[in-house]
Parts: sequence; C-alpha cells; structure tokens
Amino acid sequence: MELRRFGSVEAFLAVAEEFLVAREAEHSLILGICNTLLTSPGVYRDPPYLAAVIDGGRVVGVSTQTPPWDIALSEMDDAAAVDAVVEDRIGEPPPGVIGPAALARRFAEAWSHRTGVPNRIAMRERAFRLRAVIAPKPAPGGMRAAGPADRDLVFDWLVRFVDEALGGDSAADIGQMADRWVAGGNRTMQLWIDDGDPVSMTGVGARTPNGIRIAPVYTPPDRRGRGYASNLAAAAAQAELDVGRTFVFLSTDLANPTSNRIYQAIGFEPVTDVDRYTFG
Repeated sequence: MELRRFGSVEAFLAVAEEFLVAREAEHSLILGICNTLLTSPGVYRDPPYLAAVIDGGRVVGVSTQTPPWDIALSEMDDAAAVDAVVEDRIGEPPPGVIGPAALARRFAEAWSHRTGVPNRIAMRERAFRLRAVIAPKPAPGGMRAAGPADRDLVFDWLVRFVDEALGGDSAADIGQMADRWVAGGNRTMQLWIDDGDPVSMTGVGARTPNGIRIAPVYTPPDRRGRGYASNLAAAAAQAELDVGRTFVFLSTDLANPTSNRIYQAIGFEPVTDVDRYTFG
C-alpha cells in the first residue's frame, strides 16, 4: 500500500475520479472541491492536499484538504488507508477531519495517538441524495437567484447560519464567501421571496460529474414553520434536475431532526453518516 500525492487536480482526477464517481453521493464533498479547484482555483489561499492510496495497482481511498479547512476522507476500500493519510500529514497538521463516521473516528484516534493532540467530535451529519422531487405543500412566494444587490442580506444570513449551525466555528471568510455567492458563476444563491421580501435562502454549487450540492440552507427564526425552506430546496433541486443533473446532494446535522424530516419528505434519501472531529 502506497500513498501518492498530486500537484494538480487534473493529475489527481486522472487517477482517482473513477474511484470517486463509483460512489458519487458519498464523495460529493470531495468531487465538489475538485470542481472548485478546476473552475475557481483562486478561492483557496494555499495549495491543496490531494492524495490517493494505491494498493495492488488500484485506488483504495483518497483524501483532500484545502487549508485552512479540515482534511476530508473518502470511503475506503481498506480502512488501513486512513493510517497512511495520518502518517503523511504528521508534519502538516489539519485543524480537523471530516469523513465517513467510522473512518473519521479512526483518523481522529490515530492522530491523537501519534501527536498527543486531543480530538473532539464537532458534528455528526448525514449525507443525502435526491433523484426525483416530491412536491411539498405549497408556500406563498417563489424562487429567484440572488445578485449583487442582495450581498448584504446574503452576508448577514451566512453569519447567522455559521453561528447557529457551527457555533461560529468556521474558517470561512464570510465576506468573501458572500461575494462569491452573489457573483454567480459556478454557484448560485437562491432566495425564496414572499410578498416582495426574501424569507429563505439556499446555495447551489459544488458540481460533481452527474450532480450538484445544496448548501447552506437558512431561514430566519421568525420565518420558520411556513414551508419556505421545503419549497425553496424542492424548487432549487428541480431546477437542477431540469437542466440534466442526475442527482442533487445535501448534508444535514443529525442533531436537527426537523431538517432531516423536511428533506426526506421532498425526496432526499439518506446515503451515509459523516462525522467531523476537531483537534486541539
């Protein structure tokens, strides 16, 4: 078993794409990162970490990191591939790890054993895949794309989302993130508008070969319970299917049973559980 690093996303995908696409829903995060590296390389401030673990001439696992974000793990055909990634990153410590639950735990425990740095579980998530939309009970209003005039609103709601969903624990430059969302390109922030007022938002981006991811989804507390998020997520997903996507992906916080119920009601099917650990 050997770990091979790659200096470009093109070289990485030439070796790892077949492995990743075979389980596209499970690997939508990593594939989305690769798409961003291909289409908007200036988004990340430092060179990415792109690695594949090879055994017997075939890929058995991959890992990526775009500092300052966590290291991401794929599904692994051999769990020992996790240990190879740990050893390869000893001199370049990540802030945390995100990946399939058992593999993320193995990485976190091995990292703490090798470095003496403690780990803690930061979030438990579930990855979902949608192939066909189940129309929700209609909510008043409709969807439109956010533009430059919506930048302050998008910024404010991103701050609130990060504070609520992540406890403010994010490496993101939220101002830069808001700028990218309203600029369009390979990502779009969709808004649900009721009686002229934005009442919910969802991002659509991080393309994969056959799909696209929805995130983040945010509705201000005083607007919840009216079906805005359900209708927005359904409309955004349907729009992507209508232009030829096979899948739409999203992830939810397992600590939020309401969101898990809402998304399954409109057609999202659970695929796998994903955990995030932080170090230090």
